Amino acid sequence: MPKYLELVSWIQEQIETKKMLPGQKLHSENELSEMFGLSRQTVRHAISVLENDGVLKRIQGSGTYINQNLAENLSGRNRIAVIMTYIDGYIFPRTIQALENTFFKKGYSVQIAFTNNLVGREQTILKDIMEKDEVAGIIMEATKSALPNPNLHFFQELARKKIPILFMNSFYQSLPFPHISMNDKEAGKTATNYLIGKGHKKITGIFKLDDGQGLLRYAGFAEALSEGGIDCDESKIIWVDTEDVKNLSVLREKIRARLEGCTAVVTYNDEVAFGLLKVLKKEKIRVPEDLSIASIDDSELAVLGNVKLTSVPYPMERLGEKAAYNLLEMIRNPKFDGNYEFDVHVTERDSVRELK
Repeated sequence: MPKYLELVSWIQEQIETKKMLPGQKLHSENELSEMFGLSRQTVRHAISVLENDGVLKRIQGSGTYINQNLAENLSGRNRIAVIMTYIDGYIFPRTIQALENTFFKKGYSVQIAFTNNLVGREQTILKDIMEKDEVAGIIMEATKSALPNPNLHFFQELARKKIPILFMNSFYQSLPFPHISMNDKEAGKTATNYLIGKGHKKITGIFKLDDGQGLLRYAGFAEALSEGGIDCDESKIIWVDTEDVKNLSVLREKIRARLEGCTAVVTYNDEVAFGLLKVLKKEKIRVPEDLSIASIDDSELAVLGNVKLTSVPYPMERLGEKAAYNLLEMIRNPKFDGNYEFDVHVTERDSVRELK
């Protein structure tokens, strides 16, 4: 951590713990320099950063004070930044529409950006938001949330500016920000339990390895097998990344080998299940006669193919509405807990065969 940020963090902590109160005078530059063993130039830089953020207020000839209104730099703002991974996803358009409608009714405009699930693109968007410094709050979908990310310090900087941040769908577990999502672990567990209830014991799964949702859904899958007294054969699990999902046919041989001996599979989502159906058709593996599929999302893709997919519904519109309302509440009340996870259930269709 740069030395000036150590002082910035200390001052913020003093304010958050009420050891320093609005209107109270801050230690002089000389005192802070001695207390932290920093040069006066470094101390000045830290104070300037907090002054720009509206945390401190410098009065010429008097000193530096804790700002009476720490939120005054956000007053009058009515723009919300919504940062999602994809524009053409089968889920996102309905979620974004619900977000926009809710914010519009409350007098807010929406600035939408897409990362394409690329870390570099995410960084560009965050830098632009920080430089323009115009938004009242941010709704964010994390990029490849299961992998290390070099952009986390941008979120910490935005939090220092007192800008509320609410993650949606996927989130970075190392950051202390609230999130709105499906209960992904329970979704994986529910889909697996449905297959177990239909008599299946030789069950495998296809999960995404580069986002947190994939890991949580796998955790639910593994827990359901364990509670059902069924061994989780890890050699049968198929892990895919964002690029694999776009064209599962490149993994055709791997998929055929891993599915051998299995009667059912849980897929990360409907997109994966839809791609799997194409691979299985080429391999002359029938669904559900030879292999049953339980998926997650219950999107348009679930009913698009010849075999209608049994799937765990994703709360598209409700999630968008809830995210909007919770962020607005976080703007109004910084102490509001914006966390929320939706319960899950199964929509039954034709892709699962009951074993006697």
